[in-house]
This record gives sequence, C-alpha cells and structure tokens, in this order.
Amino acid sequence: MSDTPSVVAVNGSLRETSYTRTALRYVLEAAAAAGAETTLLDLGEYDLPVYDPDVDDPDVAEEAMRIVREADAIALGTPVYHGSYSGALKNFHDFCGWDEYEDTTVGLLATAGGGSYGSTLDHLRITVRGVHGWVLPHQVGLRNASSKFEADPDAIDGRRFRDPDLQERVEKLGRNLTEYAFIEPSVTSSRSAAADD
Repeated sequence: MSDTPSVVAVNGSLRETSYTRTALRYVLEAAAAAGAETTLLDLGEYDLPVYDPDVDDPDVAEEAMRIVREADAIALGTPVYHGSYSGALKNFHDFCGWDEYEDTTVGLLATAGGGSYGSTLDHLRITVRGVHGWVLPHQVGLRNASSKFEADPDAIDGRRFRDPDLQERVEKLGRNLTEYAFIEPSVTSSRSAAADD
C-alpha cells in the first residue's frame, strides 16, 4: 500500500457548465495540497447504460468502477434533483457495491439550484452506508449554487467562490478525505464491548 492516498471525486452532474464539477475540483485541489493523488471521475464522460443486473457490466462501467474501487477515499458530488441526488449518480451507484465502497472513506457534496440540500446528503449517506462505506461527518451543501461563484479566468474552471468561508468548507472536505483516507473505523465502541463481557 502506498503512503500517498488516492482521492477520487465522482461528479454526478451531466451539465456542461456544472457547479458540482467546479466544487469537486476545489475539493481535489485541497486534497492534492494535503498530499493526495487525485482523480476526477466525471460521469458526463462515460456513456453508461441503465444498470441491468441481468446483463454483464459493460467495459465502460468496469473502467469507472475500477477507478472507484482503487481509491482510498471518494468524494461523491451531485446536483439536487427533487430533493435527492441525480439519476446519473444513482445509475453509477447501482453498478457499484461492496467491492467499490466497503471500508472506504467517503465525503459528500451537493449543489442546489434553490435552498435545500439536506435530504440529498441524507440519501447519499444512507446508500453509502448500505455498501459499507465510511462517510465523513463533514459534508458540504451549496444553496443557490449559481450565486456562490463569480467569473475569474485564473480560478478553477474560471470560477472562484464569492464567500471565502464557503470555499474553506469545500476545501476542508478535500483535506478530510486525505487525512482519513486510511482510517480503519471500528463499529464497536469500548462501551458496547464492555457490555458484552
């Protein structure tokens, strides 16, 4: 195992000018600054069919799954659609399972066109727990995402955050993914272990 953590960000937005993608790139830049090797897995670049458990996984899905499987930590980013996460991310998530997520550190990020993202982050947290991923307590939601950035040709994707505190929150996710990439969480606390004696 390498001492350098591998952090992968999965962009669940297919929009060409995606705010989710931009925010995830800030996450990855912070992870890289903290010492990680980083990769952006942009689902818009993969022509994934709808998941069908009766059909062998196509090569394009296998490639994307391999990237996630080999990561030490994963950031899942999605726009908010109808109070939940995107169909593109759900479809990819259906291809994945324990082999991709078990005992893997996962960070969550959601970008909302309006003001609500809480249920989206909750839904993602539940599904990652279902495949035995370890979800960071720190998560990020951007309300009215289009208003959180302004044009800057020297910034990531030509956009910079208007609010330095929000940028710090996003970058903290990248640092946390790097810091906790190799964590081995114990689901048994000392209190419950003592109760078993």
